[in-house]
Amino acid sequence: MRLLFNRRVLLIAAGVGVLLAVALWPKTIAVDVGSMTRGALVVTIDDEGVTRVRDRFVVSAPVAGRVLRIGLEPGDKVKRGMVVAQLQPEPPPLLDARSRAEAEAAIASARAVLGRARADEERARAALAQAQRELTRARELLKNELTSRQVVDAREAEARATEEALNAAMFAVRAAASDLQRAEARLAPISPDVPGRVVTVTAPVDGVVLKRVRESESVVPAGDPLLEIGDPRRLEIVSDLLSTDAVRTKPGARAMIEQWGGDRALDAKVRRIEPSGFTKISALGVEEQRVNVVLDFSDPADAWTALGDAYRVEVRIVVWETADALKVPTSALFRQGEKWAVYVFGDDRRARLKLVELGHQTGQEAEVVNGLSEGTRVILHPGDTLTDGTRVSERPAS
Repeated sequence: MRLLFNRRVLLIAAGVGVLLAVALWPKTIAVDVGSMTRGALVVTIDDEGVTRVRDRFVVSAPVAGRVLRIGLEPGDKVKRGMVVAQLQPEPPPLLDARSRAEAEAAIASARAVLGRARADEERARAALAQAQRELTRARELLKNELTSRQVVDAREAEARATEEALNAAMFAVRAAASDLQRAEARLAPISPDVPGRVVTVTAPVDGVVLKRVRESESVVPAGDPLLEIGDPRRLEIVSDLLSTDAVRTKPGARAMIEQWGGDRALDAKVRRIEPSGFTKISALGVEEQRVNVVLDFSDPADAWTALGDAYRVEVRIVVWETADALKVPTSALFRQGEKWAVYVFGDDRRARLKLVELGHQTGQEAEVVNGLSEGTRVILHPGDTLTDGTRVSERPAS
């Protein structure tokens, strides 16, 4: 009986031991695995951009008045000197009783001034005629030696002075006549239907109508914009980068234009980085310092002819690139203290921790300067449960 009891105790102890061994046995973790490769690595700054016509001309109203209906549509071609708009100058405002009385008084005063100027002119003419007669008489006397040369010189000086006085009087008459015309113009009746009162506005350059600011007939002040004209074949791209990214960008840098609607990316080149930035509120309400970077297309115009003014594109500006870099997927990287590390999928099917030194990085790949070699298999997306020496198995590709 005691022997049977001891046998049962041994069996129970053995079962408990087996259960403990199974519970404590290291589990194998299924992981995704990638490989170290060599190839091209391109580091870019990615942001949105907008196309715009490089030379844009705003056609404005030269005078205040009523602009007639503009028949041109956006996209219509125009030639330099072609009439693009017509205006009827605004007639002067009606005068009230006080303004009319002041205008009539100004006319009377101008007429009086003109009459006085004409009287001064006649007096100057008479003085000049008398001076010329005196000069002629003195010259005759000098021939007969009945007077001196000094007297003749004095008569010549008087004649020249009276001649200049006549010229001054004639100019005064002209000025007084102009003042009278200006005063009378305030009371002159002006009808907007008088022929020749239409002012034409012409296109400054060859191009197409980009925008029609005014369409229907309306009254506009002088300088009010009517049309925008430009050449859509002279497009550029403007991208407002963060100021920290703009510092890394250099004029002449290569760029790719994507997500523009075409079936392939377009090549471009950075032409100018504007020296002044501006503040922009992001979608999250954060103030950002932005800098406009202007790019030119490198591809011929036939490749991007479908683009127009103010079209949205995606811009990728290259800041560094190489054709031969040892690369690791960034999904395999994690921080180990102050350094970068990866888990290597060992030949013994265990995870091995390796510290690495990185160079340039993109969103998908990073350049490995030291710590790994080409062909090394690394574990992607390592979890918190993974430690050095953990048994791992490669998860089948889905």
